Amino acid sequence: MAEMVNLKNTGLRGVKVADTAVSFIDGAKGILIYRGFRIEDLAANSTFPETAYLLLHGVLPNPEELNGFEEELRQARAVPRFILEALKLIPREAAPMDVLQASVPLLGAADPELDDDSREANLRKAVRLISRLPGVVAAWHRIRQDEEPLAPDLSLGHSADFLRRLHGTAPAQDMARDLDVCLVLHADHTFNASTFACREVVSTRAHMYAGVAAGVGALSGSLHGGANARVMAMLLKLEHERDVAGWVRSQLEAGERIMGIGHAVYKTMDPRGPILKDMGLRLGQSTGQPKWAEMSALIEETALAELAKRGKPDLRPNVDFFSAPVYHAMGIDLDLMTTIFAISRISGWCAHIIEEKFGEAQGKPALYRPTAEYVGNYCGLMGCEYKPKG
Repeated sequence: MAEMVNLKNTGLRGVKVADTAVSFIDGAKGILIYRGFRIEDLAANSTFPETAYLLLHGVLPNPEELNGFEEELRQARAVPRFILEALKLIPREAAPMDVLQASVPLLGAADPELDDDSREANLRKAVRLISRLPGVVAAWHRIRQDEEPLAPDLSLGHSADFLRRLHGTAPAQDMARDLDVCLVLHADHTFNASTFACREVVSTRAHMYAGVAAGVGALSGSLHGGANARVMAMLLKLEHERDVAGWVRSQLEAGERIMGIGHAVYKTMDPRGPILKDMGLRLGQSTGQPKWAEMSALIEETALAELAKRGKPDLRPNVDFFSAPVYHAMGIDLDLMTTIFAISRISGWCAHIIEEKFGEAQGKPALYRPTAEYVGNYCGLMGCEYKPKG
């Protein structure tokens, strides 16, 4: 009972619910590792398809394996026609994350191996999900603008073709590479809320699409995946502010939050942050929009100094703080920013689902069934026959 009391209102923070071999975080030192590889090395030397292969299979592919995996992704890109037609029936004002979540069961319905729960079939399902979620996001964006979705261009890479299907024109090679790095950086982050949701659902032996739908739903929440859009909304609000540093100080003095500052895990700089910060500065210059990254740098500098004065040196900018100017420079609308998170994290979700299903980690698979401490009434149909303990 003492342990249960200690868990009150913790949101399971600090409670180890399972082992995993997919990724690792050291929040005190600012370290993020996928399958043994530091995120900085993967961002500099890998691609999103290669990183997705690593997450799914546990090892980096050799050139032949990587070419085969990339070809599987290309061949799976096309979103089934009935799903595109269904998207056209959705009200145009629907939130993109809600549309994406609604689309996942439809993708499952189109999967010929939906009822095959073998490891090999789940790896193939993962390929289809990784490949098709970007197509759903791009199709919805065009549909809500009364434009027809674009078919995939198999001559383009994963990230380049997504930007082409989103905007209607192929991106510059450098921008496509930048998005690819963003997808690498967001691909996994251990047992965050959405990943735990995926794993909890499939621990019941539900299929992969059910788990992913839960993950998308969890990511849509404002405490999880929507922070980058709120950061960009803050920057847009401050576009004509003459004293940004003064605004930051006044916010903190009033006890208000600065969007994008602070993280549930990291107590030092998020290792993905410097990569995205440099990318934002460079993209801002190349697109003629340097003010957003420059404003972010000023907010960061002022906030850190003020927070240190207030005895809160552990509060640092998170990945959303730095990704917002990057996605804005890529022409991605505010309400689509969390979907970019999703089309990356799908690789990690699928890796965790496979680990959950097939017991790669110690003690798995096992149905999640936590307990709770009952604090309600003890009255039965015949009156208050039972009394609270103690």
